[in-house]
Amino acid sequence: MTDPRLVPDRERPGAWIVRVGGTDQSYVDPDDPTWLEFDYVQRLAAVVDGVAAPGRRIRAVHVGGAGLTLPRYIAATRPTSSQIVFEPDVTLTAAVRAVVPLPPRSGIKVRPLDGRSGFAGLREDSADLVIVDAFAGASVPGELVTREWLAEVRRVVGAAGTVALNLTDHAPFGWSRRVVAGVVEQFGGPGSEVTLAAESATLKGRRFGNLIVAAGPSLDVAVLTRRAAAAAFPYRVLSGAELARWLGGAKPFTDADQAPSPPPPEGPTVFR
Repeated sequence: MTDPRLVPDRERPGAWIVRVGGTDQSYVDPDDPTWLEFDYVQRLAAVVDGVAAPGRRIRAVHVGGAGLTLPRYIAATRPTSSQIVFEPDVTLTAAVRAVVPLPPRSGIKVRPLDGRSGFAGLREDSADLVIVDAFAGASVPGELVTREWLAEVRRVVGAAGTVALNLTDHAPFGWSRRVVAGVVEQFGGPGSEVTLAAESATLKGRRFGNLIVAAGPSLDVAVLTRRAAAAAFPYRVLSGAELARWLGGAKPFTDADQAPSPPPPEGPTVFR
């Protein structure tokens, strides 16, 4: 019997939605891993594509697994890549892999650990890319947005690596501003870029939504901006002085004052 957390997409036969606690957290089409249904996943994929051209092997670490959508995308577009996924929900991982198993020799290793426990065992400069897309229910855990955590991510990707985080928030963005301030502190040095990508409606305070934060020397803001403008649902990319104005002097979270992301409005949630 199929786990109730895996819901078939009636409009796309063979594809599945991973639903946890009423929240649609992943979408997987095993016949076409490059089909990225959720808009926010497309924005994360834009960061991946900026870090490494299709066909080029990369070392990626994912914090949060669920349907393993992005690991499957990287495996399909960049064969032989080495990927580690930290996903503490072992029953969810088993349910997903029973219905939509990973392809043979995918290079994806799923470890039943939370991000901070998993990163403690990783070497310095052992990843080209770290993607943090983890939720406890419908909120991003507070322990994955602090100054101390981001310093650990920086240790693992080294000076040349890239980090991308999927955040959810709404105006006035008091929580996400503090997260981005921490990213700027750790990754915003000379030769590196920090960007924030979100729908205009979200940035203008009209709706709760996803904000993709990315940082690293491999980011090309012009390319990301063109990709945003050409998307089926266009979005904005903030960087440089514009991002600094948006931050407004926010200070990073620390382990001592960490907080999870604000909960979404009442009702079923789809992270788009």
